Amino acid sequence: MAQPRLIQLDPLAQRPRFECQSGCTECCQRQGFVYLTEADLARVAEFLGMKPRAFERKFVYRTRNLRRLRVPRVARCHFLKDGGCSIHPAKPTQCRAFPFWPELVESPKAWRKTADYCPGIGKGPLVQIRTVRQVTREMREAHPRLYP
Repeated sequence: MAQPRLIQLDPLAQRPRFECQSGCTECCQRQGFVYLTEADLARVAEFLGMKPRAFERKFVYRTRNLRRLRVPRVARCHFLKDGGCSIHPAKPTQCRAFPFWPELVESPKAWRKTADYCPGIGKGPLVQIRTVRQVTREMREAHPRLYP
């Protein structure tokens, strides 16, 4: 399998730093969907003390090929509370992988745009390129229909 192309021109990505900032929920407040794997669905359901089927009925929208969290009418995510993510220990792969999604690390423009709202980009320890590659590979494997 060919290695995904990581940002080549952006000096920030050559030595990426990232550390999620305490109390920050900026990534959770962006418009978009949170896609789930079957493992994500089971893990979050167990964390909430629910059966996977009950969790799915209440919180998941499923198509033939994809599962995603339902978008509540008054918020971006059912699980975003005042103190942050209420399911943080069991959060979905997509949430755990942020900001190292393929579409962000493979595009200098997208990476810079994300850094405009994500205060953790550029802070904290250096993130090893192999770690970035591993996370992007995990996203591609978890969601092959999103990353053909």
